[in-house]
Amino acid sequence: MAVTLEQARRVGYTCLKALLRFAFMVANNLVAIPSYVLYLIVLQPLRVLDSKSFWYIEGVLFKWLLAMVASWGWWAGYTVVEWGDDVKAVSEDEAMVLVNHQATGDVCTLMMCLQDKGTVVRQMMWLMDHIFKYTNFGIVSLIHGDFFIRQGRAHRDQQLVLLKEHLEKYYRSRNRKWIVLFPEGGFLRKRRETSQAFAKKNNLPFLKHVTLPRLGATQVILKTLVAPQENGTPAGGDAVIKDSKSKGLQWVIDTTIAYPKGEPLDIQTWILGYRQPTVTHVHYRIFPVKDVPAEPEALTHWLYQRFIEKEDLLTHFYETGAFPPLQGQTKSISREMTLSNLWLVGIQSLAFLSGGMWYCIFQYFYHCLF
Repeated sequence: MAVTLEQARRVGYTCLKALLRFAFMVANNLVAIPSYVLYLIVLQPLRVLDSKSFWYIEGVLFKWLLAMVASWGWWAGYTVVEWGDDVKAVSEDEAMVLVNHQATGDVCTLMMCLQDKGTVVRQMMWLMDHIFKYTNFGIVSLIHGDFFIRQGRAHRDQQLVLLKEHLEKYYRSRNRKWIVLFPEGGFLRKRRETSQAFAKKNNLPFLKHVTLPRLGATQVILKTLVAPQENGTPAGGDAVIKDSKSKGLQWVIDTTIAYPKGEPLDIQTWILGYRQPTVTHVHYRIFPVKDVPAEPEALTHWLYQRFIEKEDLLTHFYETGAFPPLQGQTKSISREMTLSNLWLVGIQSLAFLSGGMWYCIFQYFYHCLF
């Protein structure tokens, strides 16, 4: 079939735009990430004298870096509409966020839609696959105190021990509030077949849009971060709680990400912007942590129920283009998530100015020494 002139122009424009966006992203990383690292190196004396202030500043810089990632999608027209409970109401409390996982773009989507949730972004901890440690953002996540989990049966027990130690060492000492994890343990397309076989063998529901979650990390987080009960019996991690003013983990936020036609965005699309503007839909349900069972068998059942509900939510979304109303409501209510272009331009400008400043400083010392 012959290609028309208009089609050729459209393809040429898309390729040129992708190339320019990629060049901008590379430049963005080359100035923003080294600047983040250098600022924190210079501030090491403050870390010794006033650790709380140091981690406050680090959190602000971390939020700005995530805003830069969000801007790549925002300016390409990849926006977010939110449904369900309003999580801003619990943004100052400690919460565990459970998210379904379809593609690398899920992380970028969360980086975007949590930007307007108060202090959440600068005070959050991420649990992510260890492979992300070796990406351009890996050094940032390492400094911030995120946890990289190695998948696979051979590593599972050791990783859970390491996760508990990591939470006890870094979560409250760095004043973290939200912890984000993907309990499915991998992308939907990679785990679906195995999950369905497991469900069939154990008489569990057949799921197409999500997979059955794994218990390990969720259980460790609850045991480590939930405050002692009123009767004095610790729910786990009381040694950490005693040394802080924290009320402990108070909420579980069940987060469901849905893409139109079930076609998720990946990181390549987010960077290059070759896909047409897309609205990603994010649904929240908030559960008090006191309603979450602690016993492994009951917790497994509770966690499975959350993902069975996700399946129903996504099935309804793909059939109707909207999530169903919350219990007690007669109509679904959605909220468009917005970002300020002026604010994003300001952050990007600060990143490039910082890069220029550090370059001038290094040039000055180089000439002084040589």
